[in-house]
Amino acid sequence: MRNTPDPSTGQPAAPLPRRRGWGRRLVPKLILLATFILIVDALVGEKGLLERMRENQRSRQVSESLDNLRRENAQLREQARRLREEDPGAIEAAARKQLGMIKPGEMLFIVKDTDKPAPAPAPAPDADKPAADKPPR
Repeated sequence: MRNTPDPSTGQPAAPLPRRRGWGRRLVPKLILLATFILIVDALVGEKGLLERMRENQRSRQVSESLDNLRRENAQLREQARRLREEDPGAIEAAARKQLGMIKPGEMLFIVKDTDKPAPAPAPAPDADKPAADKPPR
């Protein structure tokens, strides 16, 4: 169709200016760049996948901590109830633990951990020997 004659003049039509194609090459690259940026943002952005994984880990840790505190709280409530009811076993256990008390007739052993003793330094060779013991040169 480019070289078909012009019906009004009968001369061949001038060729259309050739498009450089920069738009054809640039648009797909811009779309690809925008897609890449969105994917990176989805992974590491403020509300991205990595942040979500960190928050899930923190949530699990806080949940475990809460469960441990609830168990400890239940134990303390039970101990407080037993002490209020003047349970002799509970009072004795609390006194032994908090005050370090023992029953009459019991023996207390205190075991201390000691550090390993440092090895003795080796004597210097020939430093303490008299001159007579030294072999002749």
